[in-house]
Amino acid sequence: MVAFHITGEALWQRMEPAVERVQQRLERTAATLQQAGIPYAVIGEFAVRAWVSQADEAAVRTTRDVDILLRRSDWPAAVSAMARAGFTYRHVRGIDLFLDGPGAKARDAVHVSFAGEKVRPDDPMAAPDVTEAQSVQQYRVLRLDSLVRMKLTSFRVKDRMHLLDLIDVELIDRSWCARLPPELAARLNELLDNPDG
Repeated sequence: MVAFHITGEALWQRMEPAVERVQQRLERTAATLQQAGIPYAVIGEFAVRAWVSQADEAAVRTTRDVDILLRRSDWPAAVSAMARAGFTYRHVRGIDLFLDGPGAKARDAVHVSFAGEKVRPDDPMAAPDVTEAQSVQQYRVLRLDSLVRMKLTSFRVKDRMHLLDLIDVELIDRSWCARLPPELAARLNELLDNPDG
């Protein structure tokens, strides 16, 4: 049996800064790209959180990931700007990412997807463009329709969980199927018909 080896106040003091570090990583990334004039969009879990919080702040999950969308043409400028901000570029298992400092782990990173390109070769659709984003305070967050398409395209376990969160707060429903390509509509119908997997 596995037991807690960190308990009490030490446990909470360990958890809270971890959440804050991820938020700070997003803030630094957004500020760096904006100052460099590089168009971007926040995607992934942070984008889902932003949308879910519009409907029900109690339904927002914490996240460990920062995911952004960039144009391939802006990649050299992004690498330079992020390096100046203290990030270290790495290509790990087919993923482009910026580690949060030279000794950081892949978990302590900003993951990059490229606009107009498939994230995985077998994906049914390419990622949207960075123009499919809107300003939310100091961030550029992918629009809900584009985010839903990305999540249905990837359709990994965590993508399905994110879609279920959006369904749970009634941001998406069966009416969305008419707006989607057939393959993505079938995936959304599958989730709506069998939310418990």
